[in-house]
Amino acid sequence: MERHRNPAPLAFEQARAVAGGISPSRPMIALVATIATLLIGCVDYLSGNEISWSIVYVLPITLAAWYVGRGLAYSLSVASVVLWILGEFASGLEVSSWLVQVWNSAIRLAFYYLFVGMLLYIRTLTIELEDRVIGRTSELNREILERERLEHELLEIGERERRRIGYDLHDGLGQHLTGTSLALQVLCRKLTRRGLPEADDASKAVALIEEGIALSHKLAKGLQPVEMHAGGLMQALQESAAATSDMFSVACKFKCDAPILISDVSAADHLYRIAQEATSNAVKHGRATNIVITLEANEEGTVLRVADDGVGMSRTDAVETGMGLRIMRQRAKLIGAILEIVTSRDKGTMISCCLPFGTNYSREARRA
Repeated sequence: MERHRNPAPLAFEQARAVAGGISPSRPMIALVATIATLLIGCVDYLSGNEISWSIVYVLPITLAAWYVGRGLAYSLSVASVVLWILGEFASGLEVSSWLVQVWNSAIRLAFYYLFVGMLLYIRTLTIELEDRVIGRTSELNREILERERLEHELLEIGERERRRIGYDLHDGLGQHLTGTSLALQVLCRKLTRRGLPEADDASKAVALIEEGIALSHKLAKGLQPVEMHAGGLMQALQESAAATSDMFSVACKFKCDAPILISDVSAADHLYRIAQEATSNAVKHGRATNIVITLEANEEGTVLRVADDGVGMSRTDAVETGMGLRIMRQRAKLIGAILEIVTSRDKGTMISCCLPFGTNYSREARRA
């Protein structure tokens, strides 16, 4: 069984968390690096001339260069060379010429300085890369937010225009056709009283006008299926379940144990469209024979569920593909709802959309 929830972009927050992670204090690191240098110098003296500890001095120098700065790194480099020279002399090392000691010291110091320079260069490149990644992530996050905002606006504009066209069809064209039908009926009665044969033609024209009125009402209902009253969602889902059963010859039922009243028409319309898309997917892609649409309320909010006994879908299908699924997620995000898909192969799919209680719809939906 697979469960998928709305994904939210977290790349920007993760990058900021990595970049803003807690690091040790610089004074503490400086103290540790200094003490380590002195300890290595003591070990170098105690081990005598046969064992070289030159490479070990690199460890505190690295700490100083990476976490503190170039000043301390160069200072520890000089201190390492001085400690090595003192250790050599204290252990009684004899050299043929002081130039040899100067040369060896210069070579060590040059190596440390070169190492510190390369380390600081790498450190600079790392910081620049981190800043660039954070900047690009920030830009990507802004682009994602802007795209989501535009998608939300497009959905909202589309729904608003859909409702407007539906109202125009019902109140504009529908009323005009109704007036035309009444005028033709009056004309038909006059022609009938006079016994004129044109009365039959007028009667046919009235029938055609009546068909046009019914068609305009059907189109308006399709564009705006949820009525304006608070219980419109229940009625629309009931009608949608009945239409799905008749159209696709499947068993589609609507269950609502207690009245669910949603006063926000936009939220109700988005919930209806989610149920409509889920039902369509169950029939067309899931090859379901039984579909149950449930509307209920619990302690979290109003919950809409569409469950079917179809073939289910894979994780890739549920997350990455399908324009209908993406639109359902956008609709849920637009009204602040949580969309969840529970699916498995050969066991069907259940799409659940939970709309938390808020000020935009009736609290009466809490009643069991």
